[in-house]
Amino acid sequence: MTNAHSSRPDAILFDLDGTLLDSLASIGTAMNEALASLSLATHALDAYRHFVGDGVRVLAERVLAESARHRVDELLSAYRPRYRARQLEAPAYDGVREMLAALGARGVPMSVLTNKPDDLAIEIVRSLFDQTRFVVVRGERDGVPKKPDPTQALELARAMDVEPGRCWFVGDTPTDVRTARNAGMQAIAVLWGFRGHDELEQAGASVFVSSPMALVALADR
Repeated sequence: MTNAHSSRPDAILFDLDGTLLDSLASIGTAMNEALASLSLATHALDAYRHFVGDGVRVLAERVLAESARHRVDELLSAYRPRYRARQLEAPAYDGVREMLAALGARGVPMSVLTNKPDDLAIEIVRSLFDQTRFVVVRGERDGVPKKPDPTQALELARAMDVEPGRCWFVGDTPTDVRTARNAGMQAIAVLWGFRGHDELEQAGASVFVSSPMALVALADR
C-alpha cells in the first residue's frame, strides 16, 4: 500500500480527474471528435493518460502534431462544447463515494483542486458527489497559476484552516505530486488513476495507495 509512513491528516486536498473521477474516456472521446471535425489525426483513448493533467490548453497542444500546433485555438473551440456535453458521463471510481463518506464521518475537511476549468469542476463535483461536503472546489481560473504552482493549494489549506504540512494532497499524476511538494504538503499518490507507480515515484512520491478505502485505512493509522 505504501512504502513510507505518514501522519494522520488534518485535511485532505483531492485532485479530480484520475483520482475521484474516471474521466479518461469522456475527455478522450470529446477530443477525438474535435480532432476529427477538423480533419486532424485522432488517438487511442489510452494515450490520453499522458496527455491530461496540466490543463485544457496543454491537452490540446499535446494531441496535435507539431506541424498543426498553430491550430490550438481552433481545436479548443471545437473541443470545449463537445466536452461540456459529455462532462457528466464520467463515473466516480469504484469505492470513491464510500471513501469520501468515511472520511467525512471522521470529520476530515476535504477540498478539490483540479486543472479542469473552474466552472466545470464545480458543476461536476456538485452533480456527482452531492453527498460530500467539500470546503472548496477549485479549478483553473484566468490569471491564477495552475498546478503544480502551489498558490491555489495554499489558498485551499487556509480555507480549511490547516497548516500545509498537516494537509494531504491526493492525486494520480506527477503534476499532483509536484504540487504537494511545492506547497509543503504530504503527497499521496493513487495507483488507480492515469499514471503508474514508477512515474509517480520519479516525481517524488513516497506514499502510495492502491484503492480508495486504503486511503481511509492510511488516514486511520
